[in-house]
Amino acid sequence: MTYPRSTTAEDTLAELQREHGRPLFSLLLKLSDGDRQRAEDLVQETLVRAWQHPEALHAEGFDSIRPWLLTVARRLAIDARRARQARPPEICAEVPEHARTTDDPSERAVTRLDVRDAVKTLTPEHRDVLVLVYLRGASVAEAAKTLGIPAGTVKSRAYYALRALRRALPDYSTDLR
Repeated sequence: MTYPRSTTAEDTLAELQREHGRPLFSLLLKLSDGDRQRAEDLVQETLVRAWQHPEALHAEGFDSIRPWLLTVARRLAIDARRARQARPPEICAEVPEHARTTDDPSERAVTRLDVRDAVKTLTPEHRDVLVLVYLRGASVAEAAKTLGIPAGTVKSRAYYALRALRRALPDYSTDLR
């Protein structure tokens, strides 16, 4: 393969990618602990370095440019690892599922009082359905049998009871779905 001496053209870079991309990616994937995205980024950075240094493509005594590319890739991977270790770890905005969360007991107490007051505003029929289905965990069929009403009525009362609670507790409406 012969490369033009004056500059590294797009065709030359495309040829470098085709000929040396897989070995570069393989090496960089190992050096990046299996992080494919990081390895792909480092392959691209290696090719940018080849573009910036066309003289390396034409050095005398090289049968192939691959050793130079692999050396550049390895050094880039080492530099990237050192940079990651020097930086403090990134903090994500999301809380992991397994993370413990500490609730403020006073906040829970206020919420309970608010909900208790809102439930008191419901009709006795709506309140009975909510207590059976949501607090005691009864199924619709069990609540219907206990209250002596059809299952459809249990569903309807539960729907309207929750709707009334949403209106009574606008600050908690997303928690009542």
